[in-house]
Formats: sequence, structure tokens, C-alpha cells
Amino acid sequence: MTPMPPLRMSHVGIYVYDMDKMLAFYTGVMGLTETDRGMVRGSPIVFTSSDPLEHHQIALIAGRPETLEFNPINQISFRMETVEILQAMWRRVKDAPGVSDMRPVDHGNAWSVYFRDPEGNRLELFCDTEFYVSQPCLEPLDLSLPAEEIRAKSEAFCRTAPGFRPIAEYRAELAAKMGRGA
Repeated sequence: MTPMPPLRMSHVGIYVYDMDKMLAFYTGVMGLTETDRGMVRGSPIVFTSSDPLEHHQIALIAGRPETLEFNPINQISFRMETVEILQAMWRRVKDAPGVSDMRPVDHGNAWSVYFRDPEGNRLELFCDTEFYVSQPCLEPLDLSLPAEEIRAKSEAFCRTAPGFRPIAEYRAELAAKMGRGA
């Protein structure tokens, strides 16, 4: 059997009600850059990215139906490099117009903040920790604390949680399970 090539998440497309409002949010608040725009099957589309290697990370497409019974998007997640960067983005996003349902969470293996964009799509900003604990794990997180205090509190919790081990050890186990080596 041919081995499965590794997949890397690249981008997501979102149907929107109000293109101008959503473009203002994703460029002005989230910091993405408009990379292209045009029409697809009769609907306006705008491409945005924060990575010059990705033409687009979020494509906004006009024409979201008004009759959806619920939002089918569970979450769209953005990786941050450090907890300090996560805190800076949390401060930027928490008071942005249209943002709601703000929930910071310590997952043990990551620090996250979940919130809804102006049209109710759930977003996650997160950064990895140095640890793995069995998932799901949803501990309270106070992003207003100094970064070193966040790290210390998280490590103390993780050391008592089921499945605790260094993230490098967990990733090596996962790579072996996937047949990819470390």
C-alpha cells in the first residue's frame, strides 16, 4: 500500500452575509491582508492571508443563506508562536466590534482563546505549551496574568493531569503511530 502523504491545513472559505463587515474584521482586527478579489459563480469573493507563502488562509464568499438552523463551522483556529503573542491578540480582539462569547482555555497542550466573529463563526487563537495531557482538557485561563505566571500555573496543573508527558515525547509517539518516524 502506498503511504499516505502528510496533509497540511492551508485555508478555509466562509460564506458571509455582509462582506464589508467581515472583511473589515478579518483585515482590521485579525490582521490578515487582502490578497485578491473577484467573482466566483456569480458571487463576490475576497481572499485574505497573514502568510506570504499562502495566497489565502481565509476566503470570504458572499451569499451565506439566511435560513441555516445553526452555524456548521465549529471553529477556525489560528496558531500563535508564543503566549505573549496570544495575549497581545487577545487584548486586540476582546473589545473589537461584533466579537462575542470570549472564552480563554488552558488545554494543557495549548493555551487558547475562543470567540465569535461578527457573523457568529467561532474562532480560536492558540499557542502550544511544552506539555501533553489527555484530551479533551478545559481548564480556566486568565490571559491578563503575566506570561511566566501562566506558564507556571499550567505546568503545575499539567503535572497532575492524566497522560502528562513532554510534548516532544507525545509527538514522537504520534509520528511513530502514523508511520512517519520522529
